[in-house]
Amino acid sequence: AMLRLRLLTWDVKDTLLRLRQPVGESYAAEARAHGVRVQPEALGQSFREAYGAQSRRFPNYGRGRGLSSQQWWVDVVKQTFRLSGVHEDGVLTLMAENLYRDFCSARNWEVLPGAGETLSRCRQRGFRMGVVSNFDNRLENVLSQCNLRHHFEFVLTSEDVGFAKPDRRIFEEALRLGGVPPEQAAHVGDDYARDYRAARAVGMHGFLLRAAGQGKEPGVPPEHILPTLSHLLALIEK
Repeated sequence: AMLRLRLLTWDVKDTLLRLRQPVGESYAAEARAHGVRVQPEALGQSFREAYGAQSRRFPNYGRGRGLSSQQWWVDVVKQTFRLSGVHEDGVLTLMAENLYRDFCSARNWEVLPGAGETLSRCRQRGFRMGVVSNFDNRLENVLSQCNLRHHFEFVLTSEDVGFAKPDRRIFEEALRLGGVPPEQAAHVGDDYARDYRAARAVGMHGFLLRAAGQGKEPGVPPEHILPTLSHLLALIEK
């Protein structure tokens, strides 16, 4: 039976956009521009540590804790370099501000294959579209720079809403903005727990983007699995 869908919501990172290179490579290039040599692998490891610690201490980009998301990220970048042995305050501040700005642009993000075309075709079919992403408030700008913003009626970030996926409240807000009941909505994303399972928990349909060779998740029927974004319309219109 054809699904009676009216609203499609989309995850962004690794669903529509991906980083052009690993975080450690971008950080190492920024360091090199200031005459500082650090291995990309070391920076990648330090970034994961710094990001994890900051996320535990100040969840959701410090929202409600007196931190702006910019300050939150600047602290993560500085701590990443400190963990990799760079301690000079002036250069830390400069690099952190530059990297915060660069991750706001198409310099560091690229559109995944098939994403632009799939979004266009979904809109041509008359679906209403929105974004539901655990991202900070730079997302509008990132989507605009990557020429995807115009596809969406709304862009919901966890920073704006105050709740991060898999919290049901970010999906409930998307349904409210889309003006449809959950059974007429589907969410598309690459994360089993935060995207697929969380959307299903509020009664939405779910599609899980799964590159070839990625493990099978328990309880995801094959008709909910997208080997690529280009498979989406065929599944919806079955």
